Amino acid sequence: MNSRLPEWLKKRVPSPVTVQNVELMMRDAKLHTVCESARCPNLGECWSKKTATFMILGDICTRNCGFCAIKVGKPLELDGDEPRRVAETAKAMGLKHIVVTSVARDELEDEGSGQFADTIIALRNAIPGVIVEVLTPDFKGKGWCIRRVVEAKPDIYNHNIETVERLSPVVRPQAKYSRTLELLQTVKNMDSRIYTKSGMMLGLGETHEEILETLRDLRSVGVDAVTIGQYLRPTTSGHLPVEEYVHPDRFAEYARIGEEMGFVFVASAPFVRSSYNAQEFSEKLMSERLAQVGAY
Repeated sequence: MNSRLPEWLKKRVPSPVTVQNVELMMRDAKLHTVCESARCPNLGECWSKKTATFMILGDICTRNCGFCAIKVGKPLELDGDEPRRVAETAKAMGLKHIVVTSVARDELEDEGSGQFADTIIALRNAIPGVIVEVLTPDFKGKGWCIRRVVEAKPDIYNHNIETVERLSPVVRPQAKYSRTLELLQTVKNMDSRIYTKSGMMLGLGETHEEILETLRDLRSVGVDAVTIGQYLRPTTSGHLPVEEYVHPDRFAEYARIGEEMGFVFVASAPFVRSSYNAQEFSEKLMSERLAQVGAY
């Protein structure tokens, strides 16, 4: 296909000052963000609003997914002080909704789940009333690892399905479509009060019906929120090619369909990513939660 980006996928360059300020805070605290490591196109916009997705457990992944820009190799040593630094930096930034994600750490017995739990607890201790969203790997489906994170009580548990079932073995060969659904179902079974969330990319060669089937699968395991965005190739070699640049009107159609299916929140647009405009979702879910409390 034509590799030139359509007009709707061109972004304005953000203010370098605001980006630099957040970058300096992260470097001073020896922290990583998925915004940088995954080369997110929304980095400037989010950082100018003082929002960022913290990436714990280092910046080197043990998996090699066909769409991802994060480095692959031998992971860093586990940093036991990292949860405290995440909490202190988030507090210094004045954040009220914090997203915590990580690289995959397949070599660890607990898959990194303990670090997630410790980070959630540190954030709760540091920032009263904070909303914590986690975006975890699949932990190879280990129930006890999922439970460690659930028992730390994140408000939102996100795990991305990424693509349709047919393309999953190519897009993320070390993961499984069915395992993602099982993880999201397990979270709901362990604590139904936790909002679950998942996301997918378009433009990898999926069909309209496959997208609908994926949305139905996510709803079938009780997923509350879904994000749908355009896949953009991080590099011209070593990553999957873009098969289609999906028009914004089609993204709007999937947003409408998702809402009709019963998702509490649907974000569907070319530049939508897992934690893009995460605060908008948290405000919606918190208002819903307060309404439910008031009904009793």
